[in-house]
Amino acid sequence: MFTGIIESIGEIVELKEEGENLHIRVKSELSPELKVDQSVSHNGVCLTVVEVNEDNYVVTAISETLDKSNLGKLRLHSKVNLERAMKLGDRLDGHIVQGHVDQTGVCSEIENKDGSWIFTFNYSNSFGNITIEKGSITVNGVSLTVVNSKSESFSVAIIPYTYDNTNFHSLKKGDTVNLEFDVVGKYLKRLSQGYF
Repeated sequence: MFTGIIESIGEIVELKEEGENLHIRVKSELSPELKVDQSVSHNGVCLTVVEVNEDNYVVTAISETLDKSNLGKLRLHSKVNLERAMKLGDRLDGHIVQGHVDQTGVCSEIENKDGSWIFTFNYSNSFGNITIEKGSITVNGVSLTVVNSKSESFSVAIIPYTYDNTNFHSLKKGDTVNLEFDVVGKYLKRLSQGYF
């Protein structure tokens, strides 16, 4: 479990394919604190640490993860948002994030608001995911509040701190992002619709 509060930005320093798996080596200031078997969120995707070195570590993404997230689009020197799993007893500053990407979305608009930014993302509603005004959403692992909810798009407001300390500062129109919709909303939607 995560909170969506990004701790660090990592840099991809090696991508190695092995069958349908992708081994991802990440250079990060968090590396010395990590241990093998720990979970780390990478752009909102929970991956297990399989190797740790002084300034980098390795995680492995399977084909399903690559198909359902933007991790398959990573290149050398790509920047990824990083968060270690939350500790019980700590404050929950963001919202409950599982690290299981529901689907991807595409950045369709970036509006500079004289000191902050409004990012708009489009997504397919064929998966049954929804947003609500003032509800929670996770974009590339960042816990955010929805400010404009529509059936296949939503917007979020980004303050300067979030812009500077996540990979939002490198996002461009047309970029693919990972989306995890609010887990409480997903359960409520399922309960209201019943099981099929």
